Amino acid sequence: MSSDIPPVLSTLRHFLAIQDTSPEVLTALIELSIRRKIQFRRGELRPMLQGKTLAMIFQKSSLRTRLSFETAMTQLGGHAIYLEDHQVGVATREDIRDMARVTSSMCDGICARVFGHEIVEKLAAHGTVPVINALSDWAHPCQALADMMTLQERFGRLAGLRLAYVGDANNVARSLLNACTKLGVSVALASPAGYQIDKAQVDAAWPAARETGASITLTEEPAEAVADVDAIYTDVWTSMGQEAEREQRERAFAGYQVNAALLRRAKPTAVVMHCLPAHRNLEITDEVLDGPASIVFQQAENRLHTTRALLEVLLGKPNPG
Repeated sequence: MSSDIPPVLSTLRHFLAIQDTSPEVLTALIELSIRRKIQFRRGELRPMLQGKTLAMIFQKSSLRTRLSFETAMTQLGGHAIYLEDHQVGVATREDIRDMARVTSSMCDGICARVFGHEIVEKLAAHGTVPVINALSDWAHPCQALADMMTLQERFGRLAGLRLAYVGDANNVARSLLNACTKLGVSVALASPAGYQIDKAQVDAAWPAARETGASITLTEEPAEAVADVDAIYTDVWTSMGQEAEREQRERAFAGYQVNAALLRRAKPTAVVMHCLPAHRNLEITDEVLDGPASIVFQQAENRLHTTRALLEVLLGKPNPG
């Protein structure tokens, strides 16, 4: 690895969930991502991954995830191979254990964007190369890492900030909860009954919150969640695989739109975040998404910079296989 990578990152073997990642590693990844972003814009990036290959196993479609991983590998001098599920048949055509072993023998790393979280866990358990969870139904750690980087850039700090998440307590919300509490950001989650974050996840996040001085608030009232916060975050109400529930979900989330009226309840300096893709004028209005408080497209760009840092750290090590 490059000599300017913090030693704490030498302990990182996989990146499967924020919950499994220490605050020290998260902080070091954010700092490295910001530093590499500056170097990238100066034209100072080095091709750290020449001769390295990343296998990209995708059950779910994507824009930011595929762009960020393929672009990052190219910028670092490596190569990425895009493997759609209809080509490889994850857990149908081939057992995941066998897939992990074969892929590890030919590639230097695996990123997987899948439905079941157990798929990334099995890839990591049975392969011999680093595995990155590029999204599962349970967690979206790459998104949360980019979100924390974006807040750090905007406010110059993370500890002491307050973030409200308004909407479905999905994989993004779970990863945000863990990232925020580990890094000292107080978080309020506003979701309707039946769509709230599971109690086990909240209980698991409380020790980190107590350690960093962050708070966790659960409510069904968006106005309560966003009162005097530094950031308002939302996501689609109907995620991939939930299309049959769309009408039911839109009724349940009818009062959870992030709009100008809701934004006025936050701090005057508050920012608005969305992991994209957005259903415009459903969970968020055009006025807010395209307005001066929006840092949504800075978030999107930062998916590249955090992904590139992750790849440099994980694939820059000698392959133990």
